[in-house]
Amino acid sequence: MRPPPGRQQLSREFIARHQRTRIVSALAEETMAKGYQGVTVADIVRRAGIARNTFYENFSSKEACFLAAQDYAADEAFRRVVEAAAEIESWQGRVVAGLTAFLAAVAEEPELARICFVEAHSAGDAAKQRYEESLQTFFPLFKVGRKVSPHGEQLPETLEETIVGGIYWIIAKRIVEGKTEELESLQGELVEFILTPYVGVKAAKRAAS
Repeated sequence: MRPPPGRQQLSREFIARHQRTRIVSALAEETMAKGYQGVTVADIVRRAGIARNTFYENFSSKEACFLAAQDYAADEAFRRVVEAAAEIESWQGRVVAGLTAFLAAVAEEPELARICFVEAHSAGDAAKQRYEESLQTFFPLFKVGRKVSPHGEQLPETLEETIVGGIYWIIAKRIVEGKTEELESLQGELVEFILTPYVGVKAAKRAAS
């Protein structure tokens, strides 16, 4: 939020938060342009317009900055999914609303999305672990479908892992190809992909439409 006009004393917390945001944004933009391995702290500092010591006051390393960006992006996407689905009664409707919010978040922030879906695989073990954890946060949301499915007990144990992994792969592919603007147009197909194992082809198509 923009502070009101006039002289004022900004808190240290406000300044620190603003600096961290600028640094994380700079990392995301540099990563989008060069890939994580090609980015240096000097690149981040230059794009953020800060002193080098300011970077190290906020982050101990490039990796720590990357992990902060990854955490923020994953938490924000999950928050938007839950918020979009919260007021909808049916599970199928919650899937549609949540997926819509998720795809919109990716399309709106392609730099942060690239960090989560693409660069995390080359940014070290901690980043890979966070990637796996972000996948797993969505499993319970889909497992609810087993309760509404007429054959929930017969569904494969790896179904949710397969669904979320497939969605992540499709998103990563579009990001690498520079086609994130196409993601929202895939909503209907992805809804069918998610719902069909639980409720069948006809019901999945109705929900997708």
